[in-house]
Amino acid sequence: MQTIAELSPVPLWQIFERLTQVPRPSKHEEAILQSLEALCDEHKLEHFRDKIGNLIIRKAATPGMEDRAGVVMQGHVDMVPQKNADSDHDFLTDPIRTLIEDGWVTADGTTLGSDNGIGVAAALAVMTTEGIEHGPLELLLTIDEEAGMTGAGGLEPGYLNGDILLNMDTEDEGELYVGCAGGVDVTALIPMQWEPVTENQTAIEIAVRGLRGGHSGLDIDKNRGNANKLINRFLLEHFEALDARVFSFNGGTLRNAIPRESFTRLVVAKENMDALQSAMASFIEVIKKEYGSVEPAFSMEFKEIPLPEQVYTVASTMPVIHSVAACISSPSRMSDEFDGIVETSNNMAVVKTEDEHVKVLSLVRSLSNSARDDLARCVAATFKNANAEVSISGAYPGWKPNAQSKILTLMMERYEALFGKQPLVKVIHAGLECGLLSYPYPHWDMISFGPTIRHAHSPDEKVHIESVSKFWDYLLDVLKNIPVKS
Repeated sequence: MQTIAELSPVPLWQIFERLTQVPRPSKHEEAILQSLEALCDEHKLEHFRDKIGNLIIRKAATPGMEDRAGVVMQGHVDMVPQKNADSDHDFLTDPIRTLIEDGWVTADGTTLGSDNGIGVAAALAVMTTEGIEHGPLELLLTIDEEAGMTGAGGLEPGYLNGDILLNMDTEDEGELYVGCAGGVDVTALIPMQWEPVTENQTAIEIAVRGLRGGHSGLDIDKNRGNANKLINRFLLEHFEALDARVFSFNGGTLRNAIPRESFTRLVVAKENMDALQSAMASFIEVIKKEYGSVEPAFSMEFKEIPLPEQVYTVASTMPVIHSVAACISSPSRMSDEFDGIVETSNNMAVVKTEDEHVKVLSLVRSLSNSARDDLARCVAATFKNANAEVSISGAYPGWKPNAQSKILTLMMERYEALFGKQPLVKVIHAGLECGLLSYPYPHWDMISFGPTIRHAHSPDEKVHIESVSKFWDYLLDVLKNIPVKS
């Protein structure tokens, strides 16, 4: 059976395989950074880390191309750790198990890490492969992109010498990205009170599973189910009639992933169990009709669990249910400038019981910084009405398109020369690092591109093998044709 290291282009896939063997979830990048530093040492490449922990690598120009404009290739080394409920994978210790299926590379029950591992692998393959024509090259590998962009946000001026930034963190071959959304986190802590469990109660766990999930920016407009919203919708409809009492909310895991699964634990009077079964059967039928082919694997079920000693009071539970129901988790506005592109959205990502409160974490994105901040305040207000302690933090800016971009003109010309058609020029409703990187290096002429990746941030993530080959050929051609520095 063929392994990914045998795929073409071999230098790229061999390095990507190396990436899959070293755990690298956000905030846990030290092992992969050490592995890549060892790779640099093998190839006698200059490398160092900056103050925040980003890895910077340099390679001299091919003889005769020293006068070309300097290029900084850029990607992030961390990945989103998502897995199916039945997976025993440990993202802190286990390598990713890769599979080749019908022209795609995917993983066994987990995220693959092609976001941004393929871009990182391509850049490292350029740096470590002889015979590639290029001018002065640098590679900036940032940390913690998926969980806060602290690597890009902490980059300081003076470390990098290049004039052009090639960000390789987008997910549609044949598309060039010239702008992106900014984002901000909204965290709500809703206070809870407890009371003893009464007699003749049955404890159950209701589980929503099987949703497609996905990237909270790229997939937010695809009408996919949000597990937190769906399970909360059931509670909103039936909580009072069932005389239920909740003692645990637990849905979603990451701010930038649409929640695929959610679990609520509650107690119900024994005489209401038949009513619960009937209500759930009707609810499942309604949701399957509403979502149809969008969520074909949706499931909702319950099981009996041990009875707890205490449960939340109704008075503290209802503000959770009402605020989660009221909170938007979808696009709030489409762009007026770019057809079919979301301008502003919110992903209500996590609802989780923590000590004496329920934590709700949302990620607001927008192409407009003012619209981002306005929606963040609206989301915050939703939870303040539930008497929650709310914080708005981690804001990062969008990346505004540059109509005078010379690298855009060059890359459009080279794509047509290679493939006989014009690439699409787009902005993306996701948080690329370009906006943050432009602050310490405002002179950089920036563009983002990549191979075709589907279902990033979910265990269905996969990368198209043929598109990786085209992406590689295109990257080498662009590097060869970078103009003389003006």
